[in-house]
Amino acid sequence: MVAHKGGGACASPSSQNNEIAIPIQWPEAAEAISRAAASRPGLVVAICGPKNSGKSTFSRFLLNTLLQRYRRVAYLDTDVGQPEFSPPGSMSLHIVDEVIEDLSNSSVRAPERSFFFGDISSKRDPEAYLNCVYNLYDHFVTHFRKNGSEDNRGSVLPLIINTPGWVKGTGFDILVEIMRYVSPSVVVQLRISLQRKNLPTGAFWLEGEEPTGLLDLIDIESAQQDLLHRSVLVKKDARFFRGSLISEYFRQCFTSDISISTNKELAFALASIPPYQVPFSRVTVKHLHHKVPADEILHSLNATIVGLAVSSDRPTRANSYPWCIGLGIIRGIDVSRGLLYVITPVPIQSLQKVDILLQGLIEIPTRLLQVHGCVSPYMCTNVVHTISHKDLLES
Repeated sequence: MVAHKGGGACASPSSQNNEIAIPIQWPEAAEAISRAAASRPGLVVAICGPKNSGKSTFSRFLLNTLLQRYRRVAYLDTDVGQPEFSPPGSMSLHIVDEVIEDLSNSSVRAPERSFFFGDISSKRDPEAYLNCVYNLYDHFVTHFRKNGSEDNRGSVLPLIINTPGWVKGTGFDILVEIMRYVSPSVVVQLRISLQRKNLPTGAFWLEGEEPTGLLDLIDIESAQQDLLHRSVLVKKDARFFRGSLISEYFRQCFTSDISISTNKELAFALASIPPYQVPFSRVTVKHLHHKVPADEILHSLNATIVGLAVSSDRPTRANSYPWCIGLGIIRGIDVSRGLLYVITPVPIQSLQKVDILLQGLIEIPTRLLQVHGCVSPYMCTNVVHTISHKDLLES
């Protein structure tokens, strides 16, 4: 087991983003990991720390560093509240082959595999959450390790795992389970000046056991620091962050030649786009974190974000969620015709395979619902306000 403790003052702002001051220890840690990846094929790097400590920023910085040596880098995102490349409520595995230009913001990218967990925290169903993490990691191992998948430089893809910032109580127990399952070869801890919020030092997940292989432990400080090198936590507007990712995801419904630069323009565009028609008979609704009476299912679906899944495409682990191929907005329901009206960027060829709608607790951002001068279709003309039990049975 090798431990590193970084130090030093903040370096000049990153050339990639002038708003972020990258501490000197960050490039040192990233280069050390890159060298370790070269000497130890199959490197797994877990990044952990409390909320607002800079995990996502450092993970992007490390990703860029590794891409200087590798053509592709695997990235496993387990943070359902503030994911890196997927909409909130999602957990995903990505194979990244291009540098992240903006270190300060997340961006939506097509995943290798994804789950729609349907909540911004694992606390409602830790067992299901862990199953999703295990399945994503198993998929990576099966398809990018056991099959000998290598990049064009003959090196096995390194894996970065970004973990949630909930590190106390049940959150800590969940993190321990993740770490024990993936057995990382490098663990980077982001630490802040308020010590009681930090994780325990050392290999906390091993509970005194010796690691099965060579393990590097690297402690680095939060990016935000004052002149005394104390962490200055800037509380993120989590709701705004999640709304931005959802808006970016559904902006993919439109081609790049259509100019959409404001929330108002996006709201108008989504309100006017023709939705897909999905027959009730073609889909099964699965409620992820709540129970809904049979005569209230359509009421509960209307004006919600759902995960689009295919029943025949499931992980091998028992009692797992099906893989998710994308998200959709249920923008209207026509009981008389037995149709759901769905907005989604998922191509029609893939959408035709969908037979499960996963309903969680992820909401349409208010910025897409409350826009001056825009009559939102989610709340008026296509909404059926009275749906009887008889209608449901007939549909």
